[in-house]
This record gives sequence, structure tokens and C-alpha cells, in this order.
Amino acid sequence: MEKLQLREKDIFETLKKLKNINFVIIGGYAVNPYTLPRFSVDCDLVLKDENELKKLSKKLEQNNYIKIDAQKADLPYHGDFLRYEKNIVKNIDAGFDILFKEVFGRKDKISFSADWIFNNSSLVLLKGKTITDKMKLKVINIDALIAMKFISCRLTDIRDVFMLITKAKDLKWIKNEIIKKTNFDEKFKIIKDKVTSNGFRNGLQGVYGKIDDKTFEIYKKHLLELEYV
Repeated sequence: MEKLQLREKDIFETLKKLKNINFVIIGGYAVNPYTLPRFSVDCDLVLKDENELKKLSKKLEQNNYIKIDAQKADLPYHGDFLRYEKNIVKNIDAGFDILFKEVFGRKDKISFSADWIFNNSSLVLLKGKTITDKMKLKVINIDALIAMKFISCRLTDIRDVFMLITKAKDLKWIKNEIIKKTNFDEKFKIIKDKVTSNGFRNGLQGVYGKIDDKTFEIYKKHLLELEYV
């Protein structure tokens, strides 16, 4: 079994043991129910109840995950969160980032409350990229996920927004949520410059696999139309 597949397998097996705990999945693993699945190094979980947090931490430790100093980790988050890691094989670690009460961006200092995330989530079928395991878990809804990733605006988030945008339910709602938090035009310019750059498609395919010309242009058209919603 490939090393990356081993990581994904362990994340899914651990999630099965956590499924009775009240959390919402965000981040890379939240992308997979809505579009072509991709690898994600870590699984990001949001909680709003302290007792649930204690139960989750205990479960992770029982499954050989070790709490590390989250403040020293190279993560896009800041504020109250816990980081758990487990070595799967040499040079391959699995990780869970546990965000409590809010998701607070380190770069832009923009916060999404746990209440907002829970209110914009639902039970969906989570699937992997290299494994056949599937399970129903509470995952942030696609429109809220697009808004969060649009605001974060890292390259990996821009790629995810690109792949998610054709499945969006309400573009006007997404844009309004972005405007509440940040300057839409500034973020849109960053994203537009990136998706129209020469190397964007190659990088996208390196993450998601081969995407034909027609599909790529459709996705790009949908994303750029967000400017005029």
C-alpha cells in the first residue's frame, strides 16, 4: 500500500471511532464529498462543546495520536486549537487539527465562529481518494466551504474553490458572506490572476488528476462570473 494511501486509511479508520462525537469537518477532507477527491495531509475538525473536545482528545490519544505544540506548527490557523499527530510509516504522519469555538485565520485574522460552521453543515457521504471507505459525517456545506477558502486565498484553497464552484448552491450567498468578512475585490483579483496564469492548470492537475480542456474552461468561467453576481 502506498504511503499516502496508508495515511488516508488511518484518518478514515480514526474518523469511524470518532463518529459519535459532535464535530464538523472543514478543510481539505471537506472538499471530497463535493468534487473529485484529493489528498489532504491533515483532517480539520471544528467543535463548540468542551465536553466533546475532551472526548475527542481522549479518543485520539487512545488511537496513538500525540498532542504537539500547535503554536509551533506551520498551519493557517491561530487561536484556540489542538494538533494531534501520528507517525504511520517513515516520513509519513497523519494529523488532526482540532479547532475549538472558532476558526481564526493566522494570515488575515478573520474569524468564523463554530456556531456559523455548525449552522452551515450537514451529514454527507465522506469518501477518500485512494480507498473505498465511505461514511456519513457532519461536513461543512459547499457554499460555506467555498466562502472560507475564497477568503483564505492560499494556492491550495484557490484550487479547491476552482473545483467546487460549479457545484455551488447560491453564489449570491457566498459573495455576501465573503463581503461580510473581507474586501471581495482584493481577494477576487488574487484568485483571478492565479487561475488565468500559465501554470495554474498543471498545478491543479497535479492535485486532482487530469482535467480536459472543456471542463477546465467551464470551471474557470463559473469562477470568474462570481465577480458579477
